[in-house]
Amino acid sequence: MINSDERINEINESLRLIEKTNGLVFGTDAYLLASYLPKRQRLTGAELGCGTGVISLLAMARKKCRHVYAFEVQKDFCDLTERNIRLNGFEDHITVIEKNVKDALPSDTDNEVDFVFTNPPYMKSTSGRANEHSEKNIARHEICGDINDFCACAKRLLKHGGAFYAVYRPDRMADLICAMRDNGIEPKRVTFIYPNSATPPCLMLITGKKGAKSGMITDKPVFIYKDGTTEYTDAFSKIYENCSMYDETEL
Repeated sequence: MINSDERINEINESLRLIEKTNGLVFGTDAYLLASYLPKRQRLTGAELGCGTGVISLLAMARKKCRHVYAFEVQKDFCDLTERNIRLNGFEDHITVIEKNVKDALPSDTDNEVDFVFTNPPYMKSTSGRANEHSEKNIARHEICGDINDFCACAKRLLKHGGAFYAVYRPDRMADLICAMRDNGIEPKRVTFIYPNSATPPCLMLITGKKGAKSGMITDKPVFIYKDGTTEYTDAFSKIYENCSMYDETEL
């Protein structure tokens, strides 16, 4: 089940996750995006750039959808996601597709999907120091596709009125919103994540809808830690416990 350069970690929702020892590791951004997905048990989704498959696994563990098509450009990560799916018993609910988002089509998902979610590369190909491990470099830098390519893919795969969910860096918010609008996905809700109340936001979560009218809600900020401590805030503890950023009664 695992190779010599891999390990198995137990994570949230009683999942077991195979990870590369020098590769991508499960982090707060992935868990927050899974938490940002509302529970829609009868709907079908697509993940763009699935990596280890952890967000799709979390979505299925919490019964947030009926089926997920997980797109990934890197062959090694497609294999890794397949093994994670089998390890956790979701063979009938998650389908891995080895394909660049630039080439993904509705025929890959047997029809247009109800929602798309993504934790895309957040650094431009020319910015930052390139990681020595190529799979990390591809996952973090826009080498195989930029944010416009990810939003264009979402436009192709989504039904009219379908939802788009993404986690991204706040300093690239303008790029993300412009890419969404250029591809007919109207931003509808945004949430900023802060390490604590004394620091700038470190992440943003955004929801859009294909073909919707303009109008966006800004949620109250989410602080991860209580000031001056490494203890989770009550709000973040609730998100962590329920894998949800919503009061389900409002959905």
